[in-house]
Formats: sequence, structure tokens, C-alpha cells
Amino acid sequence: MAGLVFETGQGDAPLLEGLIVFGLILARYVLVAGVSHLLLYRPGNAERPAGQTPPRQPSAISIRRDIVLSVLSAGVFALASLALLAAHRHGLTRLYTAVPNPVGGLAYGLASYLLVLLLQDAWFYLTHRLVHRPALYGWMHSGHHRSHCPTPWTSFAFDPPEAALQALFLIVVVALIPLHPITLIAVLSTMTIWAVVNHLGLDRLPLAFPHHWLGRWLIGPSHHALHHRRPGVHFGLYFTHLDHLFGSEDPAYISSL
Repeated sequence: MAGLVFETGQGDAPLLEGLIVFGLILARYVLVAGVSHLLLYRPGNAERPAGQTPPRQPSAISIRRDIVLSVLSAGVFALASLALLAAHRHGLTRLYTAVPNPVGGLAYGLASYLLVLLLQDAWFYLTHRLVHRPALYGWMHSGHHRSHCPTPWTSFAFDPPEAALQALFLIVVVALIPLHPITLIAVLSTMTIWAVVNHLGLDRLPLAFPHHWLGRWLIGPSHHALHHRRPGVHFGLYFTHLDHLFGSEDPAYISSL
């Protein structure tokens, strides 16, 4: 859901509009994931000092499988974007464009951005744990976990039902919370970049990758790579506080910080 155009008129060509939105979503994924892959998966980047195990190379089959799932996810998010646009045209969202007080508008924009990130993280945590249930895992989430060693291409490799579940959050949130389109685009951009960063892979980071004071509270590549290796831990999207609260964080990860 990216590059949305907010207007009050009726769309004359919904098919064309859908194709444009689909193309924007797919282009964003290819750009962010592709650049990350080029920077971190070059042959020279796999070099390690003598005695250290080199990073595992993802197979071409695994990458192609992730890209196919991501294209399907882009289609799901495009359909959700069209539903959002249609709801907005019928006055069913709380999106706004007028900002009479620039200072107050900026303050509210930042506050609403952080609020949506917190709510999205909670939604992702809840649904992520849900799709790991045996009755749902096979048809809602197993495709994402075919990549035991995630790469940037894994970032949006969702099974279509799970993609729909995540898109549902964004439709509901714009119906309940007043948001400026810039705030919504900022949330979507953060989601894309963060998803790619989380799937960089544990062994693709610099050897001296620092643990800063935020490391215990923000999810990054090390945190999420352990989820792909041990699917029973680490379910959050942006923040680790729910993993702390509900006991789903790997104790070994906590002790390493």
C-alpha cells in the first residue's frame, strides 16, 4: 500500500488505478530489497577471518520463491489500497489534508505516526503468533518460513491470506484514527524498510555490529533471524516489549545484549 493518491472524485478507471498502485508497491519492494541484496550479498562480503564460518549463501531457488510470494503479496496490498481509496471517496475514513495550525499539525502527525507503529506492532505480534498455530501455519505462514536463512527478498514473502491479514490493519486504522496522508505514507515506508532490515540475516552483519542501548527494545536483523531459526520465539515487528511481556524472547538473545 504505497503511493496512494487521495481524492474525492470517483475513479474512472479502477483497473488502471489498481495496476498503478500494484506497480508502485512492487517497485518499492524491488528497490529496497534489491539495493540491500546488492550491498550485502556480493561475493566479497562473504569473506571472514580464518577460522570463522563464512555466511551461508541463499539458493537461487529460495530467492525466486520469495520473490513470487512477494509479488502475490503486492497484489493483495494493491487490492487493499483500492478498498481504502474507495472507502475514502465515500467518507468512510478519517484521512485529512487540511492543517490549519502547522505546529499543532506537525506535533499530531508525529504522535499519530508513533501511535500507529505501536498499534501495528501489537497487531503483527498477535497475528504472527496466531498464524504459527498448527491449524493455520500450513496455509497462512509456511511460505515465509521456507527461507531458513532470510534475505531482503524474504521481507514481503507472505502467503496471500497472511498478507490480507496485515493489510486489514491499515484499512481499519484509517477508519478509526485521523491520519494525514503523509503520516500514512511514512508508516508504509517504515514498514517496508524495517521489514527488509529485519531480514538481512544474522551472518550478513559486520562482525563488530554494535549493540546500542536501544538494541534491547528495537527489533533488528539479529532478533528476527533467530525467529527464522527458532520459529517459537521473537514475534514482533518493530519493538521487543511484547516479546518481553509474554515470554517469547530467546533468553540467549537477551544475555547477548
